[in-house]
Amino acid sequence: MRILILLGLSAWRSCLDQWTWRSFLLTLIINQAVAPIIGFAVWRAVTPGDPEIANYFLALLIIQLATVSYEDHTVASAIFSGDLAGDLLQPQPILIPFLGTNLALRFWHLVIGVPLVIVLGLLTGTAPRPATLLAALPALLLAGMLRFLFTTTVALTAFWTDQARNVVGFANTIIALAGGIAAPVFLLPSGLADVARLLPFWAMLGLPAEIAAGVLPRSELIAGHLVLLGWLLVAGVLARLTWRSGLRRFSAVGA
Repeated sequence: MRILILLGLSAWRSCLDQWTWRSFLLTLIINQAVAPIIGFAVWRAVTPGDPEIANYFLALLIIQLATVSYEDHTVASAIFSGDLAGDLLQPQPILIPFLGTNLALRFWHLVIGVPLVIVLGLLTGTAPRPATLLAALPALLLAGMLRFLFTTTVALTAFWTDQARNVVGFANTIIALAGGIAAPVFLLPSGLADVARLLPFWAMLGLPAEIAAGVLPRSELIAGHLVLLGWLLVAGVLARLTWRSGLRRFSAVGA
């Protein structure tokens, strides 16, 4: 309970702080929305009149905004600046401030981004069914956790290199390419699609988007969630191991 209270307070403070630089916040949201919108336009032109494509990319836009992570700017920056040393002295788990910032950013991304999704839906006559949106909530929550752990793990390379932000940027590109933004996985050839569905990138974006759009067969629903849970476990272990190894190096150099 104490951790939840601390997390709630951290997220609330971050929400208030982020609103003071709302023009930059708007820029972040636009940047995150560009790729799904371009994908929406391209694939709508390729498959005109296909409601599944329109539903998928609108759902994907929501998923992108709800799971986006910026630990290359929070975790990596704290390591580069040495502020992590002060954070380690705080009487709370070290992840609390970073996770609080993450949740606050996702909150503002949805508050500002959902009206954009509604406008796009009205302009294109597209509206995902409420039942499929609700069915996607468990996968969305788990995907948000997976993306946070994945991005945090990659950002922790800041313990070893000053190019950590570039590494995270490359990882985000891979997520976009293999996660379903560049090309919906359900439209790929069967063999390639089967491989893509085993990767963590589809679990972060494509899986909840396909569920929300109603294009994922029910027979694959359980398998998709098992893949997501499996990668969540792997990401948690990797994040912990990377943190411990990096922290030893951080301490060894006297930071």
